[in-house]
Amino acid sequence: MTSSTQADSADRIFDVAIIGAGPAGLYAAYYAGFRGFSTVVIDALPEVGGQVSAMYPEKEIFDIAGFPSVKGRELITGLMAQVDAFSPTIHTSQNVSKLERSDSNNWKLTCESGLSVIAKTVLITGGIGAFAPRPLPVGSQWLGKGLVHFVPQLSVHAGKHVVIAGGGDSAFDWAYSLQPIAASVTLIHRRDAFRAHAATVDAVRAMGVRLITSAEITDVKGDEVVGEVVITHKETGETESLPTDTLVAALGFVANIGPISDWGLELEKRHILVNTAMQTSLPGVFAAGDIATYPGKVPLISVGFGEAATAINNAAPFIDEHHGVFPGHSSGGSGE
Repeated sequence: MTSSTQADSADRIFDVAIIGAGPAGLYAAYYAGFRGFSTVVIDALPEVGGQVSAMYPEKEIFDIAGFPSVKGRELITGLMAQVDAFSPTIHTSQNVSKLERSDSNNWKLTCESGLSVIAKTVLITGGIGAFAPRPLPVGSQWLGKGLVHFVPQLSVHAGKHVVIAGGGDSAFDWAYSLQPIAASVTLIHRRDAFRAHAATVDAVRAMGVRLITSAEITDVKGDEVVGEVVITHKETGETESLPTDTLVAALGFVANIGPISDWGLELEKRHILVNTAMQTSLPGVFAAGDIATYPGKVPLISVGFGEAATAINNAAPFIDEHHGVFPGHSSGGSGE
């Protein structure tokens, strides 16, 4: 992975500063390099990949063009292969706390560590911001002792009895990935209907995963680690015990965009409002990916890629007034 020290960025003025190294941010870094722009990428996490690396590196992703399916980790590896061709500066474990004008033409980004970066344009691809998993109503004392919110390595759960709480995409993605290797997989949802994509629900059901609806986990038992969960069926009030080695709480996340809310951007429900050029209310500042919103927004990784390319191309005239928005087609060589 391309990386850099604080000293490497101290005396430079970058063409583009990208806040967030998830899929949209990495693709933006590639596209900025393709257009010949100098780029710095800053991310709060210790490694690139954003939510994909942190939450589901082994999950199969099915909506990336050109791939019938691709694991999260493989997607990030491929994106980094594209990025490394242009050698951008990358700072990880850095939280951008301030965004302000350094002069009439440039922006200054200041991190909590003291790192500061100057750039002509800024692209915010910070995903959903800082996120924390929603806890189970019971059993929080078992966190790290069989209770998990993420499954970064599937192999750890091979041969184990896995219980998954939740009815959204993440819950079904874990069920789909773990069923072939686990001793058993049971998914519990407190409602009758699932929020997950219908095709994924059908696939998980066809694999033989037990789906229990209208039920809640009311107790978690064990010795030093989780050994059993107790569920209560809402309609009858009856309880049922399930042997459990791993309890995956996939109940969603509480997101907080943090200091971004103080940067003077126009926001809508923790998202940054952008126009069709992906430009925010601040000139030369763009947003793409899950953190950006506009009428008709569809929050998919594949959409984020297009938004990233749109943002970088529309940033071009801010970097140099002689640059056009349209880069030319990559099949025809350089877009400059």
